[in-house]
Amino acid sequence: MRTHTTARHHPHDDAPDTAEAFRQLAKLPPGQQRDTLREQIVEAWLPMSERLAGRFRSRGESFDDLRQVAALGLVKAVDRYDPERGNAFESYAVPTVTGEIKRHFRDHMWTLHVPRRVQDLRNRVRFAAQDLSQTVSGRRPTVAEIAKHANMSEEDVKVGLEALESFTALSLDAELPGSEDGYSLSDALGSPDPALDTVIDREAVKPKLRDLPERERDILYMRFFGDMTQSSIAEELGISQMHVSRLISRCCNRLREQVMRDAA
Repeated sequence: MRTHTTARHHPHDDAPDTAEAFRQLAKLPPGQQRDTLREQIVEAWLPMSERLAGRFRSRGESFDDLRQVAALGLVKAVDRYDPERGNAFESYAVPTVTGEIKRHFRDHMWTLHVPRRVQDLRNRVRFAAQDLSQTVSGRRPTVAEIAKHANMSEEDVKVGLEALESFTALSLDAELPGSEDGYSLSDALGSPDPALDTVIDREAVKPKLRDLPERERDILYMRFFGDMTQSSIAEELGISQMHVSRLISRCCNRLREQVMRDAA
């Protein structure tokens, strides 16, 4: 099959002219003649798929494997291409082959484990977007368009789109976009709240408080739950601050012993 189309029509200088071959392929019924023509078309475009595979060198995958993956994407593009839509085959084949290579990386080299359901949603969204690329030009298909084409909910489409963009994990030390002072993702993460330990301690002693004498129970509630000072408690009850301090110390020791005994 001759390659006489100029770069004016295709970005690739050696892009073959297969427009007529695709029109014939669309008319042929299943059989040997159609299979032969299909193989000729695939063979004519193999240099392009190999060139696309070359863009992904040095990413941890052998070039031979990438060539095979690119060839698989090319075959899919040939089988799905509809010449009646009026778009050049290359405009459909390039994103299809590139998408197949990226899918290979995502399936085999993900940094994080992705649930099978999310991977399936990602694949359905990817295939639908590729099909729609022949009907919408100059823009990406919308979520609603993908959902309708793939018979999916818009929520599932959004999950699939997010998975398409999630190949590698971001380092916690990576500087956040727009940050000029070295502010990293780790700086934006929260840390354990020391007040949680206080909450746990309070919940642990609550049942024991009910067994204390009423005045001692009131003093502890005012001190630790009402955040009152010892002086305020002494004034409230009409006793000395020293007496309040001794009562609090004695009650706390008793509660601590009971909680530790129960835990043991």
